[in-house]
Amino acid sequence: MKIIDACGLTCTFCHNEGTPVAADNVGKSVETFQSAGRTGRVSIYARANGAAFLPAPVAPDDGYVSALVALRQALGATELHLTGGEPTLHAGLPKLLALARTAGFRVCMTSNGERGAEQMAACAEAGLDRVNFSVFGTTPAELAAVQHTRYRNPVRAARKLDALRAAIAAAVEHGITASANVVVPDASHIDRVHRLLDEYAPQLSVRLLNSLDEGQTSIDAIEQVLAARGAVAEARYVTAGVSGCRTAYRLPEGRRVYFKQIRPVRLPETCAGCRFNNGTDCQEGFYGVRLYRDQQGRYQVGICIQRMDLCRPLDAFLASSLPAEIRRFRALDHARLTAELSQYPATDSQDKE
Repeated sequence: MKIIDACGLTCTFCHNEGTPVAADNVGKSVETFQSAGRTGRVSIYARANGAAFLPAPVAPDDGYVSALVALRQALGATELHLTGGEPTLHAGLPKLLALARTAGFRVCMTSNGERGAEQMAACAEAGLDRVNFSVFGTTPAELAAVQHTRYRNPVRAARKLDALRAAIAAAVEHGITASANVVVPDASHIDRVHRLLDEYAPQLSVRLLNSLDEGQTSIDAIEQVLAARGAVAEARYVTAGVSGCRTAYRLPEGRRVYFKQIRPVRLPETCAGCRFNNGTDCQEGFYGVRLYRDQQGRYQVGICIQRMDLCRPLDAFLASSLPAEIRRFRALDHARLTAELSQYPATDSQDKE
């Protein structure tokens, strides 16, 4: 669920969960939505993905709970992952967490840590299970290098890094499982990634993510990093019915690092005729459903950030064939994976790393 659009970073590879940056599109019609504007933030797919609404903050109210319960019942969902924008900028974050827990969800979050130090104690009390911290640099220069040119300011970047480190420390202090997500766009970032691994791996789990916008170039860079570290693959974690998966690597010193990537998963009916349904253009596959709140207060359900034209109002989604297709595909994928992987030893399916 995208709970807020606001964000204090301007990362050049951001997909912003598929929606246009709200602050850059105030008063604009659907036909004139833009993917970048005065804020310096980007939404890399927004120019061509058919997004037809602007996002609004999610309110911790009965409508929010009803939307979650409806999706849990329709899809058998048990985990809610909060995203943005930057979730810690949402003043009602702890309340959103607590309500989601009462609705039957394990709740996780992705954050760049902007207000994490202020929010983590209340988030822990509200039941936050895990936070994936997005880490883009260990030095102000490294962070500034992946920001919009207007914001490549080392003083500003230093403040953002201080906030991130304080947020990570607060999460660990309050018993929230923490990991570091590191996007690796291309080989020019290899030295940065080595420094990130050296700084963060001893404290918390590190996951290397390929940049969707850079494709194979990004994957090749990650593989170079792993080879240079002497990493040996030892486990693969796959969730049936969605494209996200990760491989665990053991480093010579005993630490674990994860490579999170996309496997070629498509909904058999909905994705069949899509123009992106090939080996190069479909960058995320079917990653799962995303829940949004638009500026008219309606909840919208999306299934693809490259095809936001497939978003439907919640009631329309529930009345469509999509929930049944998603459940059916998940069951078939689980059966196939079980058959294929039965020859390998099982690992703990509840591993939170």
